[in-house]
Amino acid sequence: MPKIKTRKSVAKRIKITGTGKIRRMKQFSGCHHIRENKSPKRTRGFRKTTIAADSNVANILKSVPYMA
Repeated sequence: MPKIKTRKSVAKRIKITGTGKIRRMKQFSGCHHIRENKSPKRTRGFRKTTIAADSNVANILKSVPYMA
């Protein structure tokens, strides 16, 4: 049986927590583009990570089969 390829772009964007949940960056995590209309408080919030929604976990784990 051949090995399943890992999507490296996804693997670089997520981390698995100790309890098995998936941590991801927020939507505008780079936030270097069109910052004029975004408040400083909002752009600071983009730096943080958040837990991926349960509805997305199955699709993420298909992309990175050997991380879980």
